[in-house]
Amino acid sequence: METVSGFEGAPLSQVERVVDVFIAPTKTFTDVRRSASWWLPWLLVAAFSMVFSYTVLHKVGIPALVDSVVRATPSVEERLSGASPEDAAKIRQTMEMQFKFMYAYPIIGIVLGLIAAGVLVGSANFIFAGRATYGQMLAVWFYGTLPLLLVSVLTVVTLYAGMSTDGFNIKNPIGTNIGFYLQESTAPKWLVTLLSSVDVFAIWTAIVLSIGVAVVAGIKRSAGAIVVFGWWAIYVLFQAGVAAVTG
Repeated sequence: METVSGFEGAPLSQVERVVDVFIAPTKTFTDVRRSASWWLPWLLVAAFSMVFSYTVLHKVGIPALVDSVVRATPSVEERLSGASPEDAAKIRQTMEMQFKFMYAYPIIGIVLGLIAAGVLVGSANFIFAGRATYGQMLAVWFYGTLPLLLVSVLTVVTLYAGMSTDGFNIKNPIGTNIGFYLQESTAPKWLVTLLSSVDVFAIWTAIVLSIGVAVVAGIKRSAGAIVVFGWWAIYVLFQAGVAAVTG
């Protein structure tokens, strides 16, 4: 976790950085240029992911989660319907085991962050002549994705408030996108996936990341937006393509 000398202005504490991500993100990312420490946002993500995982696994239940995946994936549903009872049970057991790995998200989150930081720093530096370091961009990723924590918070709150778990979709648990309201419709799966990706919190996160990339790399805000929204568009189209093939 590197420190940049010659930084002007009063340094921010880790808590101030987290708060400013939501109310004044430029201040957070300006301070990241001074110090690329990112332990607090990762710790928050780790803590909330554990709470989210526990709540979903106990309030919804693994069998119901598997059922939701089967309903949302016609290819899996067809495979199960054509399998013998023994084979169908093995397929479900494999799917159930995957849900138990939800508790490993703190580690998975670090791996994803390492990859994402490399993509962002490479794009900003080599395409737009930015000056960010890998460590700084790693901090941008962990701070910039903090708005996504609110999805976990809202999901936990609604589940404990008595929200019906019928049809619960762990990939799209709350109604902050149009796709949420089309999950039980006859709309093409690729369209539902596409509309689900255009989520309020996803857009918020992309905007914050755009600011972070621009500030830390020393490039124009428009360039930061091109980097972040460009990769996001590729990811969304990839997901829609997979949904079109499998569903």
